[in-house]
Amino acid sequence: MDYHLLREFADSWGLLFMLLTFLVLIGWTFLPGSRERHHDAANMIFDEAKSLDKERDNVQ
Repeated sequence: MDYHLLREFADSWGLLFMLLTFLVLIGWTFLPGSRERHHDAANMIFDEAKSLDKERDNVQ
């Protein structure tokens, strides 16, 4: 195996691997049940009531 053969293999299969990984991650983001999870994660920082309740529970 020389450098050129290894480079050609990495170029073709590496590109295919990165493309498939990208498509899987994009598809996973748009799964039907994940809308509520993404909404909760996006608004978690603005929900003061839950964070204050957790702080109060930790102090007592």
